[in-house]
Amino acid sequence: MRAADRPAIETIIDLDPFEMPLSMLLPAASVEALEPWRRLFDGAHMDFARGMLRIAIKSFVVRVGGATILVDACVGEHKERPQRPDLHQRRGTGFLEKLASVGCRPEDIDMVMCTHLHADHVGWNTRMDNGRWTPTFPNARYIIGAEELSYWQGQAAQSPGVNHGSYQDSVLPILEAGMIETVAADDEIMDGATIVPLAGHTAGQIGLQISRADGPDVLFCGDALHSPVQVPYPEWTSFLCFDPAATVTTRERIIEQAASSDLVLAPAHLRAAFGMRVKRDGARHAPVFCDCAGRTA
Repeated sequence: MRAADRPAIETIIDLDPFEMPLSMLLPAASVEALEPWRRLFDGAHMDFARGMLRIAIKSFVVRVGGATILVDACVGEHKERPQRPDLHQRRGTGFLEKLASVGCRPEDIDMVMCTHLHADHVGWNTRMDNGRWTPTFPNARYIIGAEELSYWQGQAAQSPGVNHGSYQDSVLPILEAGMIETVAADDEIMDGATIVPLAGHTAGQIGLQISRADGPDVLFCGDALHSPVQVPYPEWTSFLCFDPAATVTTRERIIEQAASSDLVLAPAHLRAAFGMRVKRDGARHAPVFCDCAGRTA
């Protein structure tokens, strides 16, 4: 398939499924509260019998305005993550081969957009080459929120091993190479691609909203939603969140926006679907899983 004929948005799966106890990731959550939504979530997103949340780690390839954008760079390979055995020293993941299968060599990526700088979103920013971490995508601008970068620079200055050491091996090398472009809320990185503030999960998490004439807008929203179970329960906040109250405010805002407009939410960890529309379901909201064109099953 020629590059011009490829879909505008494609998904690259790095790790799936990635499981953890519901009560670990979302301490306020309970399996019992999810019973009304069992048919919607059981299997792909929850193992109700085991109380396990099921998510994925993935990237998106977005073709817009003649450019190719990689949204989030997953876990990477050869990275020291001893506190997380499932992420530690991964090899032979096939991530770059999956990119090639959708028509993207590393040098074809024009921008790498980092929603935030947690280790499972920046790993492929760099790869090991002759004993050094070097930028994986040599022709790309790495788009990072200014507040996000400043926060992690300060944290790394105090403790180089913070965030599993991912600043040192996956951010600092591209900073030293002069490849980072910092952005702020409402910046338009190109026609039809706008930065959206999503702070809370981290100090300066950002999203990328793509406006399309031939389909619904898409908001790549990082970890503003870890799981679709947070659509009916936006008050369920991850133990990883920097500012839990701000996270809830952000999540409620984008859920309401999706429920009241033609917007598809594309979280970084959603399994078994590209993204979600949102509908009102009594006093709460419910996700409606869809493909990148907004079509529901």
